[in-house]
Amino acid sequence: MDRFSAIQIFVKVAETGGFAAAARAQGLSPPGVTRAVAGLEARLGTRLFVRTTRSVRLTESGERFLADARRILADLAEAEDGAVGSHATPRGEIRITAPVLFGRMYITPILGDFLDRYTGVTAQTLFVDRVVHLMDEGQDVAIRIGELADSSLTAIRVGEVRRVMFAAPEYLRAHGRPQHPSDLADHRLIQSLGMGTSGDWPFVEDGKPLSVRLGAQLGMNTNDAVIELALRGWGASRLLSYQIAPYLADGRLQIILGDYEKPPVPIHVIHQQGRLVSAKIRAFVDFMVERLRAAESLNP
Repeated sequence: MDRFSAIQIFVKVAETGGFAAAARAQGLSPPGVTRAVAGLEARLGTRLFVRTTRSVRLTESGERFLADARRILADLAEAEDGAVGSHATPRGEIRITAPVLFGRMYITPILGDFLDRYTGVTAQTLFVDRVVHLMDEGQDVAIRIGELADSSLTAIRVGEVRRVMFAAPEYLRAHGRPQHPSDLADHRLIQSLGMGTSGDWPFVEDGKPLSVRLGAQLGMNTNDAVIELALRGWGASRLLSYQIAPYLADGRLQIILGDYEKPPVPIHVIHQQGRLVSAKIRAFVDFMVERLRAAESLNP
């Protein structure tokens, strides 16, 4: 059996969770599927599956190889399309990663509209508040917020966001509005652990960095929870401006200490460089860049 057929079978076993189910899906015999996977494992020199009488699951090596295998098969399908003149038609799977709130607020509606337009494309998202390595975790496109390190990735700037202090009007009426970052020592603070765990809160005064040592009474590991408590008037906090944009617009939250904000940080769409970017990636990146650049909360 040729190598690409073996890879197709491996992917099907992983997706169906069993050799018999993969055999039925591929129109093959279960022994044929078993031999194909065994041959692939022998060629790679590693086990791809752990087999028991009740289940089949991927090994750690199998998990890593699955992402590469899917990409190989997608690239092959794209090359075949190009050979028959349909290279410009997006098809296949796209994997997108973004911070949790950014993914929910911006990428989700964009992705839905994109899939409505290109019905031959499927997608999976990975919304997490950490930096995801595209190659290692099998992702095609990512949103990066902040300055970029030098890399081989293609980066397209789509906007910027600010690090803002904020509170609910009810809280400010009860506790007063701070006029200087040092005034925060007398306020109840909610610290987003995603923004750091240091007690030194960074600001800018007269164009120079200003660090204020503050103790937050509460640290929270999700930004949704920070926002929820701030909306209830419990305390003041700091997040990225896009994360609270809807609540600034309706007046449920207000910016405080705006004159002491650090400079804005950029937002980029990034993807792997390549001599030929696939039609699906090219189409999705173009679609997303246009929509994100049109978002007022990212391009004030």
